[in-house]
Amino acid sequence: MKKIFLCAMIALAVTSCQNDDSSADSSFSMKAAGADYSGYPATVQTVSGDITVNTTWTSDKVWEINGVVRVKSGATLTIQAGTYIKAKPLAAGVATGVLVITKTGKIDAQGTAASPVIFTSYNLLDGNASTKATPGDFGGVVVLGDAPVNNGLTTNVIEGLGDQPNVSDFYYGGTNSVHNGGAINYVRIEFAGRILDAATGVEINGLTFGGAGSATVVDHVQVSYGRDDSFEFFGGTVNVNHLVSFAPDDDNFDFDLGYTGTVTKAIAIADSNSTHSTSGSGSTLSPDSNGIELDNNAGGTTTTLITRPVISQLSIIGVSSATTANLYENAIHVRRLGQISLTNVTVTGYNKGIYWEAPSLSSNSTWSGLSIHGFVNPVLPTTTSLGLGNTTSTVNPATAWGLTQPFFNNGTLDFTGATGAFKTEANWTNTWTKFTNF
Repeated sequence: MKKIFLCAMIALAVTSCQNDDSSADSSFSMKAAGADYSGYPATVQTVSGDITVNTTWTSDKVWEINGVVRVKSGATLTIQAGTYIKAKPLAAGVATGVLVITKTGKIDAQGTAASPVIFTSYNLLDGNASTKATPGDFGGVVVLGDAPVNNGLTTNVIEGLGDQPNVSDFYYGGTNSVHNGGAINYVRIEFAGRILDAATGVEINGLTFGGAGSATVVDHVQVSYGRDDSFEFFGGTVNVNHLVSFAPDDDNFDFDLGYTGTVTKAIAIADSNSTHSTSGSGSTLSPDSNGIELDNNAGGTTTTLITRPVISQLSIIGVSSATTANLYENAIHVRRLGQISLTNVTVTGYNKGIYWEAPSLSSNSTWSGLSIHGFVNPVLPTTTSLGLGNTTSTVNPATAWGLTQPFFNNGTLDFTGATGAFKTEANWTNTWTKFTNF
C-alpha cells in the first residue's frame, strides 16, 4: 500500500522528564523525553551475516546489527536481560538492523520486567540529545518456521526481504504445527520497519511471524512507533501473550495466510501524533491504519485452512474525537474471507468499531463479551443473539468500559482491571513498557 508519512510532533505540558528506563512508565500518560537513553553500555559490538553456532549477546555491550543477520543451521541466539540492540545506519534503501530467526534457528531473548531486552533507534543510543528517533531506524525482528500456511507452500519468502541474496533463508511454511522458534519474553522493539515497495505494501514490521509454531514462546512484548505494522502473523500457530502495540504507522495487529493461534491479553494504543499510513493516490488517498487487519489471503479465496485468530482479553484504544479518528480506518477490519474469534474485547476511539468487508461474513466469526464504541455507528450484525455486549455511537464510553479516561491523547489512561486487556490481570504493563513521545 502506498504510505504517506505525516509527522506532527508537538510539545506536551508534563510534570516530569524521563531519560532512562529505570523508572519506566506504569501509566499511559504522555511524557517528554530527551532523545537518548542514559546508562547504556559504552562498548558497541557490530554483528553481520549468519549466526550458525550458539551465540550470546550480553548486556555489557550495545549490539549493532549491520544489514540482515540470520540465525540458522540449528543455532540459538541468546540475548541477556537488559541488552540494547540497534541498527548500523547504511545507505538509503538498504536493509539494516533486521534480525531473522530462520526455520532452522532459534532465539532465546529473556528479558525481565525490570530489565527488558530493547531493540531501538541508533539515535537514542548515540549520546546526542539533539538527534531524534524516527520510525524505520531499526529494521525489525522476524521469526520464521515450518508451521502450516494456507497456500500449502514451504517456500514462501517473508515479506520485505525478497530483495536479499539467498532468499531460501527467508522461507516459511510447512506441516509442523508445533515448530519451536525459541522464546521472546519481556522485549521492546521501537522505531522499527522497512519499506521495500510502498506501492504494493511489501514491508517489514516491528515483529513478524511467518509459519511460527505453537512451541514458540512469546510473552510480554511491546512494539512502538513502527513504520508499518506492530505485529504481523503470516500463517502459523504461535500463541502469544501480553502484547502491547503503541503508535504504529499502519496496523497494530495484522493476520494473514491461515494464522490460527491465540492472542491473550493484548492492548493497542493509538497516538494521533505518530505517522499514519494511507492507500490510493492523489486526491483519492484514504486512511489505512487499523487496530486489527485480517485477511484469509491476498486474493480472498477459499482455502481449507482459514485465517482465524482466537483473541481474548484485548483492548483497542483509539483517539478522542471523530475528527482525529479520520486519520484511521477501522478498529477491527475483517476482510477477504477472514474470520475471527473474540472474547472479552473492548474497542473505543475509532469511527468504526468492526467492519466486515465482503466476502467476509460476520456469521462466520464468533464473539462474547464484546464492547464496541465508535464515533460513527459500528457496522455490526443486527442480531443480538451473538453477544455483542455494549454498543454506542457517539456517547463517551468511559463509564461503560470502566476507564477513568479512555483516550490516550487526553492524558493518563487508567484501568480498573475489569475489562478488555486487564480483565483478569490488572496493570500487567507495569515497569517493562515505555510510552514516550520522542
